[in-house]
Amino acid sequence: MAIASFILSALLLQFSLGCNALEIHKPKEDIDISLQVFFKVCDLYKGKNMPLYFASNADSTPTHLLSREVADSIPFSSSKLPYLLKYFQFSNTCPQAQAMETTLKQCELKPKGEEFQFCVTSLESMLDKTHEFFGSDKPKVLTTNILSSNHALYQNYTFVEKPLEMNASKVMACHTMAYPYLVYYCHGHKGHMNRAIKLMLGGENKEIIDSVAVCHMNTSLWDADHVAFRVLGGHPGSSPVCHFLPIDNLVWVA
Repeated sequence: MAIASFILSALLLQFSLGCNALEIHKPKEDIDISLQVFFKVCDLYKGKNMPLYFASNADSTPTHLLSREVADSIPFSSSKLPYLLKYFQFSNTCPQAQAMETTLKQCELKPKGEEFQFCVTSLESMLDKTHEFFGSDKPKVLTTNILSSNHALYQNYTFVEKPLEMNASKVMACHTMAYPYLVYYCHGHKGHMNRAIKLMLGGENKEIIDSVAVCHMNTSLWDADHVAFRVLGGHPGSSPVCHFLPIDNLVWVA
């Protein structure tokens, strides 16, 4: 436990100082600007312009997964939340405690249909699960990169090049979760249920972003209150949903 405490101390400090990220800044129509990452398949063309939100590198979560030895020394279960709050020195009413509870419950949800989903807390578990999903295929990992930044997180962006679709039979997206250390929630389908797209974006403030997006072609199993439907309209199964990935998220393609 001493090893875990030593390695986690810096990550825990960053998580504590980042509590402002949990605050909601609501623009018009009562939609958090951080949700402005969704778009439709029909938007995939050069010259498309839309308002988007991209957090800067300085706002991202810790970028390195723990080793399996350290991760396995710390419980990762909602049933252990009281112990975890005491371990990380959070009160049960603070925003960090609520974020941890949400993450743990999300990670404990059972997959729907043929979806493959899991959470990983260590580099070794990420490699094991990725191998389980892709089998003998050797996947390539894609991320969003901010090539030049004026630190304007929310602005209008233009698709400055023709969107490039990755011709992949298997696509798996991994999203960072709110937690004192780096946790990824990964999900995907085997088959052409998801599409991975690379797009070069130019911001009105001269921002340049080499971005990655995923289009979910079948949303019939999604919850009716999914944030994508708040932003785009529609309902489960009504149409595909695409979204950009933040800089600290990953897309694996076969």
